[in-house]
Amino acid sequence: MAYSGAQQALADGRAEWRDEVELPVRAFGPDARALPLLIVNLSPHGLMARSEARLREGDRIRVTLPIVGAIAAEVRWSIDGRLGCRFDSGLDRASYYDLLATVLRR
Repeated sequence: MAYSGAQQALADGRAEWRDEVELPVRAFGPDARALPLLIVNLSPHGLMARSEARLREGDRIRVTLPIVGAIAAEVRWSIDGRLGCRFDSGLDRASYYDLLATVLRR
């Protein structure tokens, strides 16, 4: 069964919907070294990404997003090359939709 973003969030037990994307970005890990990420879903409050880096729950990273710029985030979980992060400050609605429009045009 195919779910919409909101339905999938509810099915997965998440409180917030996510938008599916494929966005390669540059980030910086807790050691301030460059950290390539491929964001696969995004919301105004966080992201899920794929990465070869070994990050742990609680690690702090900075992610550079189009339109928005650098944003600080905390790794909430990391499993088998995937990680979920929560932004320190959520994105306001206008900035989020500008970011999403830019990403989806690529």
